[in-house]
Amino acid sequence: MAKIDDDATYLADFDGPALTMLTDLRALCRDDSVGAVEDVRWNQPAYIHSSGTILFTFSGHASHANMVFTPSTLEAFSEELADRKTGKGSLRLPYDEPLPVDLLTRMIRYRIDEHEQEGVLWK
Repeated sequence: MAKIDDDATYLADFDGPALTMLTDLRALCRDDSVGAVEDVRWNQPAYIHSSGTILFTFSGHASHANMVFTPSTLEAFSEELADRKTGKGSLRLPYDEPLPVDLLTRMIRYRIDEHEQEGVLWK
């Protein structure tokens, strides 16, 4: 993938279920992170707090999307994520499954709060 400058350019490389999920993820991130700025980090969409700290990112892959938070955010939701594939800070979202909107909304809000109230920075 060539270097991208914005989320719209990133999404233009996808189609079908991947594009649908990534578009929905972008809308969710924009709606639930009021005051954050959309940017590009590591050639993928990122949401940046007004303090300059990365809040979270997302990316598309062959069969799934990844939503990446801090490890502490994933830890806070570990019981709910027990049946899902996760990494150090990533949550795998298969294209053939419904987007867990409620869970992601709560995780986004948690991540913003942990940064604003506890000063938790990006990894």
